[in-house]
Amino acid sequence: MHGNGPAWPAGSDPAALTASLRTAHETFVTTGTLPRGIRTVVADSWVRSARSGVDPESPAPTVDLTDAELVAYRRNHPLGAALPIVRRLLVEGGVGEGIVAALTDENGRLLWVDGDPAVRRQLDGVGFVEGASWGEEQTGTNAPGTALATRTPVQVFAAEHFTRSVHPWSCTAAPVRDPSTGRVLGVLDVTGRDHLASPLVLRLVTATVMAVELEIAAARAAEGAPPRRFRERGSTSVRPPELARLDVLGTAGGVLRLGVEAAALGVDGAGDGVGAGGVRLDAAGDWVAVRGHRAADGGHQLSLRHAEMLLLLATHPRGLSVDELAVLLHPGDLSDVTVRAEVSRLRRVVGPLLGPSRPYRLAAPVTTDVHDVRRALARGDLLGALAQYAGPVLPRSVAPGVEQLRDELCAELRSAVLASADAVAVERWVATDEGTEDWHAWQHLMSLCTTGSPPWVRARGRLERLGRSFGSGLRRPGR
Repeated sequence: MHGNGPAWPAGSDPAALTASLRTAHETFVTTGTLPRGIRTVVADSWVRSARSGVDPESPAPTVDLTDAELVAYRRNHPLGAALPIVRRLLVEGGVGEGIVAALTDENGRLLWVDGDPAVRRQLDGVGFVEGASWGEEQTGTNAPGTALATRTPVQVFAAEHFTRSVHPWSCTAAPVRDPSTGRVLGVLDVTGRDHLASPLVLRLVTATVMAVELEIAAARAAEGAPPRRFRERGSTSVRPPELARLDVLGTAGGVLRLGVEAAALGVDGAGDGVGAGGVRLDAAGDWVAVRGHRAADGGHQLSLRHAEMLLLLATHPRGLSVDELAVLLHPGDLSDVTVRAEVSRLRRVVGPLLGPSRPYRLAAPVTTDVHDVRRALARGDLLGALAQYAGPVLPRSVAPGVEQLRDELCAELRSAVLASADAVAVERWVATDEGTEDWHAWQHLMSLCTTGSPPWVRARGRLERLGRSFGSGLRRPGR
């Protein structure tokens, strides 16, 4: 067994793992004893499920809304803006056939369920249907319910589910939060067979949640929800700040580009930032800028550390505590004192763009080229996404939070490419650093091209070379 590690450890035999988990599950439900080796998140959930009186033989999700009431409830739910993104990234091309994606509300009620029709019909049999409540207190250990209970991303593999009728399924879920307040709005879940508890799927789900949260923020801005306002001293005009853009794709450090409002706020990209004075919040909550600050001109090259910190804050709009920032920045131990010193140095560069309170958060949204790629993917513009993809996210960074973001974005692009029937898009992917050694992408390109055409010949030649490098005994990687 695997302690507190991944639900499906790399290289493990899913059949053997399932059998071991079923034995452990039987021990717990019949004796109340927790066998050693069960992952902590699962063991804790089993205990909560038993205390709630959940029947381990079958889940009992309630459906307490009529169809009309559910339609009305969904119409006004903030996750409504997320549905097109979820369909695009997960259902239509994310991890392939055989999956069902679902969005719940903050109580575990399934608002939308979409995906493979055959899988949906089978899941109907255990009550995994729109309108049903899948909180732990009703259905026991399951990814959406346990993600809500723990407020963290969760994977549940096979017999880790508390109820036996759900043992054939595996699932991955992550909370979706309000970008402004950090409040959990609901959960994004994918359910299917064993592969739905793999590390790759966890990265895809958490990346999709990030795209969903960005879309919620954008939808609110489009509806006129006012961000913090900006005006010059002595002026009666009020307008939303257009502060900054951070480019991190394919660069050794980041490039910060500032708008005129950022310059007026004293963020000049040259180190004097807020220390130069001339900006404050007035009683109305408006930024008030002093005239005469030096304006930003073009982009400012950030150090790798400052680029890492700004990127992490830009992708965690609800803010990061000192401890969270330390974990995301360094693979080893990083003291609170060191983190505070790093934040202080960053503040001298970006000034009031970095808010004064804790947890550390940005005073206004900072867009990034990572966001641009994900927006293009979400609207189905794969060629646009590839055109904006200048390379891996901060390729020299070893910060765990950045490495995760780098892997997620690469996985999203690759999944979209492998699901695409556009040979031009596949050609663009195999021309990237990540795509040039991608066996399956070259094989996909070959299948899309006319036999004997130049792309077909190039793809076949590359596959032969890759086959030699992988060894004569291998037909393809991973097989």
